[in-house]
Amino acid sequence: MGIVLKQSFKNTIIIYLAFLIGGINTIVFYPRILESEFYGLVTFLLSSSNIIMPITAFGVQYTIVKFFSSYQTKEQKDKFLSSVIFLPILIALPLGFLWDYMHEWIMSSVTLENRNIGSYTFSIYIIAVCCAYFELFYSWTKVQLQTVFGNLLKELWNRVVVMVLLLSVFLELITKVEFIYYLTGAYVLRTLVMMCYAFYIYLPKFYFKLPDNFSEIIKYSAYIILAGSAGALLLDIDKIMIPGKETIEKAAFYAVAVFIGSFIEAPSRAMTQILQPLTSKSLNDSDTKEVENLYKKSSINLFLIGGLFFLLVNCGVHELFKLMPEKGYAGGELVVLMISLAKLYTMFLGNNGAIIGNSKFYRITLPIGVGMALTVYFLNKLFYFQLDFGTNGLAMATLITILVFNSVKLFFVKSKFSITPFTDKSWKMFFIILVLLLLFYFWNFSLPSIEFYNSDISPIFNIAIKSILITFLYLFIVIKLSISEQINGLVKRYIKL
Repeated sequence: MGIVLKQSFKNTIIIYLAFLIGGINTIVFYPRILESEFYGLVTFLLSSSNIIMPITAFGVQYTIVKFFSSYQTKEQKDKFLSSVIFLPILIALPLGFLWDYMHEWIMSSVTLENRNIGSYTFSIYIIAVCCAYFELFYSWTKVQLQTVFGNLLKELWNRVVVMVLLLSVFLELITKVEFIYYLTGAYVLRTLVMMCYAFYIYLPKFYFKLPDNFSEIIKYSAYIILAGSAGALLLDIDKIMIPGKETIEKAAFYAVAVFIGSFIEAPSRAMTQILQPLTSKSLNDSDTKEVENLYKKSSINLFLIGGLFFLLVNCGVHELFKLMPEKGYAGGELVVLMISLAKLYTMFLGNNGAIIGNSKFYRITLPIGVGMALTVYFLNKLFYFQLDFGTNGLAMATLITILVFNSVKLFFVKSKFSITPFTDKSWKMFFIILVLLLLFYFWNFSLPSIEFYNSDISPIFNIAIKSILITFLYLFIVIKLSISEQINGLVKRYIKL
């Protein structure tokens, strides 16, 4: 786990810095500069591109990770990379020629009061294609165990660009409409930078000859493209369904709550970047013991770190919403709780997805992915459109879907590999998180109002004091109980408890 922890630590710093900037954008700048209507439009465009991206990518980002380490010679590796680099074009070009039909389909799913979306749908296509090739080149560097720079571009680039563009709108250097066009251009530039870095790390000799197992590669990509599309549908369908019933401002309100709830997954995203190629290599080498070792250690470390941020987010969210400029953002506490629960359960399963996706049983990802997509879609229809639960219903649909299908994946790995992520420390972590949540969730300091530029900033002090108390108690308990050998080893370098 040495290389995992080293790069995961760097990636975690990058991701939390990105989340910090993203939080400032989401909670401070977006609502005040773009305001809810235009923010909702941006949310819709980006969510739509996220759904199309896996189809455009043709699953190549996963295919590279799975197959690259199985080749023994440089010539075999170069033939492989030479063939897969062109696969996304097979989807991207026809999709571009048929975009008029896609535009009509998108516009048919929104209400009349949200017709302003129609002027910007081509940005969805450009961003989707750019993200597909970005992920391809990012995987290109992952298999070389070089994840930090790609992670920097993936997590930090867009958030910094958004902050600069929002400030430009505020200073009236650009208009809100130009904001969208400049943001689209930023995705194009990011892809070109990632491509240059990927070729710098590993420049293959390009062959116009297919690798011997090309049929297997195509089969794997076909399965993964469908499974990946289903996974993207699960994450973003909520935001693109909202304009079909309510004003696009609601998408902005929901996006803020989802962002806050998703904050806890940063360490998972950081560790996954390096765990994927390591898991793939262990499976290709038939090293089951190493697979189990990665499974258990990734689970407890992600559960420990995710648990802390789960507590910090949910125990401070009520005060956080008091800082929002519009009343529509308030009342999202249940959305945050349900989304963060779903993320925490996913983190608890460690590299479960990497084990399935990189093993000979990868075909199961298709029925699982399609099942998740269909389940969340019909639950959204039931809770949001029919039972009228509002955005709480959308979050509930996501939570139920993730709990059910992640449990299916948990039992699948157990049945095929006879391994689980559970240890006795897993249950200790569960009770630590539960007790601290019950202790701090319903209680806040009764602080007097503190005015700053005609705004009450006392919630900031309330959040800060609670966060310090929770962090101290949490870390003291988990270190004393030696929940994680890796975390204790890092702490003992600097602190003696």
